[in-house]
Amino acid sequence: MPPARVGGRPQRPRRVRPHPCGCGQPSRAPQRTWQHGGVTAATDSSLFPPVPDSADGVLDGLDPEQREVATALHGPVCVLAGAGTGKTRAITHRIAYGVRAGILQPASVLAVTFTARAAGEMRGRLRQLGAGGVQARTFHSAALRQLQFFWPKAVGGEVPRLLERKVQLVSEAAARCRVRLDRNELRDVTAEIEWSKVTQTVPADYPAAVAKAAREAPRDPAEIGQIYGTYEQLKRDRGAIDFEDVLLLTVGVLQDRHDIAEQVRAQYQHFVVDEYQDVSPLQQRLLELWLGDRDSLCVVGDASQTIYSFTGATPDHLLDFRTRHPNATVVKLVRDYRSSPQVVHLANGLLSQAKGRAAEHRLELVSQRAAGPEPMYTEYADEPAEAEGTARRIRDLIASGVPASEIAVLFRVNAQSEVYEQALADAGVPYQLRGAERFFERPEVREAGIKLRGAARFGANDTLLDGAVDLPSEVRAVLSDMGWTGEPPAGSGAARDRWESLAALVRLAEDFARARPGASLADLVAELDERAGAQHAPTVEGVTLASLHAAKGLEWDAVFLVGLTDGMMPITYARTDEQIEEERRLLYVGVTRARLHLGLSWSLARSPGGRASRSASRFLRGLRPGSGAVAGRLRPGAATGGVERGDGAAAVARRPAHRRPARCRVCNRTLTDAGEMKLMRCEDCPSELDEALYERLCEWRAEQAARSRQPAYCVFTDKTLMAIAEAVPGTESELAVISGVGRRKFDRYGSDVLAICAGEELVGALGDPSEGPAENSSEK
Repeated sequence: MPPARVGGRPQRPRRVRPHPCGCGQPSRAPQRTWQHGGVTAATDSSLFPPVPDSADGVLDGLDPEQREVATALHGPVCVLAGAGTGKTRAITHRIAYGVRAGILQPASVLAVTFTARAAGEMRGRLRQLGAGGVQARTFHSAALRQLQFFWPKAVGGEVPRLLERKVQLVSEAAARCRVRLDRNELRDVTAEIEWSKVTQTVPADYPAAVAKAAREAPRDPAEIGQIYGTYEQLKRDRGAIDFEDVLLLTVGVLQDRHDIAEQVRAQYQHFVVDEYQDVSPLQQRLLELWLGDRDSLCVVGDASQTIYSFTGATPDHLLDFRTRHPNATVVKLVRDYRSSPQVVHLANGLLSQAKGRAAEHRLELVSQRAAGPEPMYTEYADEPAEAEGTARRIRDLIASGVPASEIAVLFRVNAQSEVYEQALADAGVPYQLRGAERFFERPEVREAGIKLRGAARFGANDTLLDGAVDLPSEVRAVLSDMGWTGEPPAGSGAARDRWESLAALVRLAEDFARARPGASLADLVAELDERAGAQHAPTVEGVTLASLHAAKGLEWDAVFLVGLTDGMMPITYARTDEQIEEERRLLYVGVTRARLHLGLSWSLARSPGGRASRSASRFLRGLRPGSGAVAGRLRPGAATGGVERGDGAAAVARRPAHRRPARCRVCNRTLTDAGEMKLMRCEDCPSELDEALYERLCEWRAEQAARSRQPAYCVFTDKTLMAIAEAVPGTESELAVISGVGRRKFDRYGSDVLAICAGEELVGALGDPSEGPAENSSEK
């Protein structure tokens, strides 16, 4: 996936000069801070970024809240991350920082997420950060590995055969129950069985569970319960299990065999869960068994992106995290590095009209990008006209320089794609369907891999490479033998799809050669193997057609949200308030996929000449011009960014955004840099620093850090020590008001700091020897 950019341009992390005491903090505040463009984008700005040269280098380019996540390595941590705020970046840097600093052992960390693509992306980023060896897997993948390993010990014999697809067996179960299902009903009944299993509902209880959940069953609930029971019996008779059984059986083993549970807990001692709003009750139970009585857990999620409740997912585990873990650190990420202010304004406005529990915990995004064009709202007479109009706009964008791979058309249901496929083909615009086979599983990509591997091994004797002068030309020569040419074939279809796959490999080779001068064909083959294992596919040059659900986790420069009519958005079968709100969240996910250009359209009729009986989605009222007052302002209840410390008492939130501006106490200039605000003066204004006191404070901090086995800045940052050395507080109240001296740090370190400021010698300078790193958390 192409990287997000800040202000439209890739950003590089800034290296800072370490403090001479070896604490890893900069000796002076960098002049170009994260507020002024020094922060890197939410995703890496290079396909092949250099590995950071140290643990502190992992933290370069993170904004203050992301840094809080990355350094919060002890105790429960909950990251509430809005769309485009760099949540994956924050948690991968957190793991990498812990590993590089020696605080976390790679083999003891288990990071879990919900798709193989997301897990692969996480492994790739960790490898780039120098933290290889960390397990990043889906819940199902992690559970399957454990089940396969422990099955002989827990049950004996071979693990039952895993069903890749359950549809055929569900069809047979329905036939045995004398129930005829068409193709759509078969898919829906299969989904009901999956929902039942992840919510731990047995066949006999299915009708009651459906009624309690106010769930719309596709058939009579008693019939579905009967089919479900027969399906389970067929599996048992044939010695097979499905993907939900993998979780159920792993939970059963860990519950019944405490020795096995303890063996798993001895292996994995630190857990990170991405997309926590999508956790099902069954997955939550498995996570609890992995954890045992420990709390070394970091969860990341956004209740406003809960769009999979039909599969059993619920945001309750995320929203109740602070209740279950009163001492948790909660970090809110709201700086949106993906989307323009215009796109973010629309996204905020969409959620400002939401209702329900998830809406009460919504995050108000703040764009960090330069201004862009306003979203375009377009009404069409019919669906073919809407598709043709969208194709024309896409063709114009491509002509203006926007790559086809940076454009997406998103719709509510897959059946809507056909008319857009035809319109794009007629306009001569290449496209790809999201949800099709994985890149590295395409036949032409497999064949290319074999040929490139052979050329790497026998290149000196391969006539194909005659005349090739560098790595890209070698790859072009090898792929030319498969039909790759410098220009794409005309039209669309299989030939164009094959060419696009080979062209993506050529572009990857060119990028790889630029990033790694002197790299060989064998090096490229190794990189392709790594990417195949991580499902980290190169970019295919074509407009993406995808459903809104399939677009989750992706982003493009230009997004067209089509078919936005009542009955399609929200979908006609969404009837309850919660179902309607989930449809609103689905549209919110679609809006936040766009970086710069955003189009929203609907048609009044299905076909030309048809009755114009449709209307624009109710979700657009108050947002599109001419539909009432424009929404989008922050309402009470929306969460701003910041950090809340968990100590069992009331949380300490960040200062409200409407506070009076901080001003330099020397020149009275408004301060925006976090370090300058802590000092309450400009970096270049005259300082009243007591240098001898500052050195004593640094020495004391180094001793405290060594004793508690934590980075020095977790005791106090350089800026806080400088502020103390300038103010030279003589009383508790004078020390307490210095920025960076929170209540917990004041309680723990206040007496020592005041004694040092008074010139006194500390008695037992390191304090209570029983204190250890568990007291640290990550408070700064």
